[in-house]
Amino acid sequence: MYLIPEGDKLSLSGNLRTVSFPDILQLLASGKKTGVLEAKTATRQKEVAFKDGSIIFASSINSTEDLLGNMLLRRGKISKGNLERAITLHKQTGRQLGTTLIDMGLFDKHEIGECLKLQIEEIVYNLFSWREGDFTFHEDAKPKNAPFTVEMNTMNVIMEGTRRIDEWMEIQKILPSDDVLLDVVASPKTNRDEIKLSMDEFRILALIDGEHTVPDLINLSPMGEFVTCRAIHRLMNQKLVEAVGSRVEKEVEKEDEEEVLLTIVFHLYNQSFFRIRSAVEAVVGEDNTCLAQFSAQYRGGLLNFFPGFDPSSELRPTLDKFLTAVRALPPTTRYHQLMAGLETMLSEQLAYVFSLLGRGAFRQAAGSVKKEISGPLSSRRELVKRYGLDEDFYRTLRRADKVVKMVRG
Repeated sequence: MYLIPEGDKLSLSGNLRTVSFPDILQLLASGKKTGVLEAKTATRQKEVAFKDGSIIFASSINSTEDLLGNMLLRRGKISKGNLERAITLHKQTGRQLGTTLIDMGLFDKHEIGECLKLQIEEIVYNLFSWREGDFTFHEDAKPKNAPFTVEMNTMNVIMEGTRRIDEWMEIQKILPSDDVLLDVVASPKTNRDEIKLSMDEFRILALIDGEHTVPDLINLSPMGEFVTCRAIHRLMNQKLVEAVGSRVEKEVEKEDEEEVLLTIVFHLYNQSFFRIRSAVEAVVGEDNTCLAQFSAQYRGGLLNFFPGFDPSSELRPTLDKFLTAVRALPPTTRYHQLMAGLETMLSEQLAYVFSLLGRGAFRQAAGSVKKEISGPLSSRRELVKRYGLDEDFYRTLRRADKVVKMVRG
């Protein structure tokens, strides 16, 4: 993270690989900053505006899922014809879509304000899931094209966003892969009197018909990705919804599962050790070698391929050399040998962070590490679960947390 002078102001700049989005929010809130935070990747760009440390607006520059009109349409608040007329008028006059909808008498200011607040929340909470992307904070800059502003307590947003990340990990364990169709269970074993559905769950249940996958339901749902997936998760836990097969059954070239799994392990644990290193260096500085000295005890064999370097660095070990080294071991034991070493290394490094820097740094490091499993879970959920990689990973984090609790008494 860098503080770049801009005249009499400062511009906060960096990448989300090394500084988490909640940390940025906390810094801006505690400093009561006013300005605009810009975050972008090659395909996405979002902006969050602040006033005296509170979030007042957010927008997506090139993402259709956050557009106000699309949100209103998905929620059944407006017909497609009225929306098209509003968009045409909006382009002709140059007035904001929300203002245009009010001028047309389709909504009052309060209704548009509520929808915009929900839109802003969805944009901000989506940023909690970003694991990389350049960010820059422009102090005293004003949000562009903001017809309405809200006032959201940034510390409350941090708490809710962090809770959503934790809940998202549990949701990902249950959701089927993206090609699996979902249907309502014809004869649920649950006693009818015991079934209690929230309004969110009821809305999603009405969309499930045996012909839609999870991505389909997200697109059809008026409630956004997180709320939709949470409802599906709860319906499946209550045995009211079940997977009923893949949409397309076709022969595919058989992949080398072991290679795919080892590739996931290589990237997952390299990212995790980099997160730990970043958390320590954020406190003690990059020149302090305390963590490197502690980690030197693990340097040997396959663990040499997990030095904690920035995965984008030219110094990082290569995947090809890692796979070659693993395959040199006996096939029946090599995966278990690798995982035993990595799990010990991960739990002991996290415990070391606590002993060196205290509970706050430990929680930050453990939280950053926990997020890394979401990528493999979402992309190769079935393979990860079959080999128990997710359970091993979570068990390792729990082991480190148990050590910390024992030390604290």
